[in-house]
Order: sequence, then structure tokens, then C-alpha cells
Amino acid sequence: MKWLDDQPDSSVVFLCFGSQGSFGGEQVKEIAFGLEQSGVRFLWSIRKPPPKDKLERPNDYKSDHLQEVLPNGFLERTNKIGLVCGWAPQKTVLAHKSVGGFVSHCGWNSILESLWFGVPTVTWPMYAEQQINAFQMVRDLGLGVELRLDYRIMNGEVVVADEIARAIKCVMESDNEVRKKVKEKSEKSRLAVMEGGSSHAALGDLIDDILRNKAMKEACS
Repeated sequence: MKWLDDQPDSSVVFLCFGSQGSFGGEQVKEIAFGLEQSGVRFLWSIRKPPPKDKLERPNDYKSDHLQEVLPNGFLERTNKIGLVCGWAPQKTVLAHKSVGGFVSHCGWNSILESLWFGVPTVTWPMYAEQQINAFQMVRDLGLGVELRLDYRIMNGEVVVADEIARAIKCVMESDNEVRKKVKEKSEKSRLAVMEGGSSHAALGDLIDDILRNKAMKEACS
């Protein structure tokens, strides 16, 4: 967070792929090369994949092991514009004024957080319903920049550096139409939870229904 405090407003792209998200060595190197090509400031949450024969969540790399998975000299070449870390407090990072873009696995919580804080997303779904979420964000709503819509991590596909750099540069453009739409959606989402807003009213209706049904059951008993 201290590093983010020192960056210009809306200048940093945040790469984070959820509690289950991790990549093999070849893909990690392509991401690194893509970040270098983009020239954009970045905060990259990188996780170590679990052993293939174990149902475990990804873990953080030890600091002295990062050099083994990243391209030779990457950390030195990017030390003025980027920071590589392990687990990151995603919601807190997205809320930070220096963050201007989000490369995400498109889990629904991540999408809601990015919209709430007005941070446009680059879509990189991996598993479960994330492909549907990515499609809805990009094609249906125009609220995301497409990197992939149908990517599945178990297929072993490698997304190359050129594509990653293109998507990152696109999402970070200040006059990007997606950025404008996400800002509008952020404002609308905040109005929705205020008194009189649609989400506030819907929750109130739910509470009323629960209390009414409870009263009816008590009367019948």
C-alpha cells in the first residue's frame, strides 16, 4: 500500500487472479514480458501453483524463488514502475486512487468490487462460471476489455506477451469508452444501496416478506 501511495492517480494496472488463480512458468514469463512491453505501472499478485496431485490452494513464492520463475533481469528492469507481491488485499487495492485497471479472472466478487470502485477490467477467466461473467462484461455490457473470454486454465493454453500488452494498454487509456462506462456504473451502484435505491428497496422488501411469513407461521401455530 505504501508503494501505491507513491504512484500517480489511475496509473497502475493491478493483476490478481483470485484465491485459486495461479500460472505455470511459461505463462508467468509471458505476463512479465507483456507488462514490460506495455510500459504501464503495475502491481502483480503472483501465486505459486500447488502440486498437480494435491487439492491445495496456491501459495506465495519465497522472495528468493521469484527470480526462478520470472524472466532474467525482469525485477531489475521494472523496479521503478512495478511491484511483484504475493497475496494482496484485493478490495483495498482496487479502492486505491492510483489503481486504474484490473487484470482479473472474472470471479463475480471481483467484478462487483471493480465496478463499485470504478476500475475497468481486462478479462482473463479460468474456470467455473468465469467465462460467462467475462462474456457478459465485454459483449453484453461493454464494461470490460477482452483479453480472453473462453480461456480455461486446464487446457494448457498460453496467452502471449503481445496480447497481454495490447489489452493492458487499452484498459489504461484515459479516454477509453469502457472506462467511462465503468465510472457511470460505479456511480449508479452507489445510488442503488442508498435509501430509496433499488438494492436498498429490494432488501427492505425481502425483510418485510420474512417478517410477514414468520408472523403467519406463529399465528397458525
